[in-house]
Amino acid sequence: MPFRVVTLNLEQDHKRWEERRPLIEAEIARLKPDIVGLNEVSIPLQTARTLRRTASAACDRAFNLVQQTRVNGLSEVEGEALLSSFPVLETGNLDFRTQDIVALVARLDIGGTPVDVYVTHLYRSIGDDSLRLFQAQKLLAWIESRDDAGQAIVCGDFNATLEKPSAALMATRFRPTQTAPTAFTPLAGAGGEISHPYWPRMDRCIDYIWVSEKVRVVASGTCFDRASADDATLWPSDHAGVWADLEVG
Repeated sequence: MPFRVVTLNLEQDHKRWEERRPLIEAEIARLKPDIVGLNEVSIPLQTARTLRRTASAACDRAFNLVQQTRVNGLSEVEGEALLSSFPVLETGNLDFRTQDIVALVARLDIGGTPVDVYVTHLYRSIGDDSLRLFQAQKLLAWIESRDDAGQAIVCGDFNATLEKPSAALMATRFRPTQTAPTAFTPLAGAGGEISHPYWPRMDRCIDYIWVSEKVRVVASGTCFDRASADDATLWPSDHAGVWADLEVG
């Protein structure tokens, strides 16, 4: 039976968080996901905990939260998170030892089938891809060390289009469920500032749900990709998200 996975970079608590949070909550209610991967959750505001309650109420079932903060100074600022309505069998984390970036994994029991779901956020999208390539290599090696589950899903902001070496390496082991543009939306802060003003809006896919060979993609697309009806500069985040209906077995 298909289950729905969603991933989104939350842009921490920047750019009018309290105004755009209802847009995120409304989209979660519309999508009714089973699994949600979140990048840049705000540690001071505990936004992952807030969205766990949102998902539980909107989907009328309890969600579990797995969260991993970044390391060193960023441990008090942001982290990665996973919401799951499926039982969590075990969790783990990886410190890339570069730019305080981490990954998390939760092994979920999906209808009796163990599936590893990873969430990560690779190095920023400006600059050389070599650091992201190193991180992709480390991530794949970690996944390989945990291959006893047999099926895996990787969610997150990879900050690279498919022609970049880092994303191309991921594509040798996993399939992206879709490649429509996810970055960057016209979300503006209170002073009108936007993320990465030197790039066009929504011209590249850098956010993915990657699936291993035995995971079947039923349908996929983008989400969190509509502005407020009352303000064309107010979007759920500076990234669009990705949703996918998947099957395992």
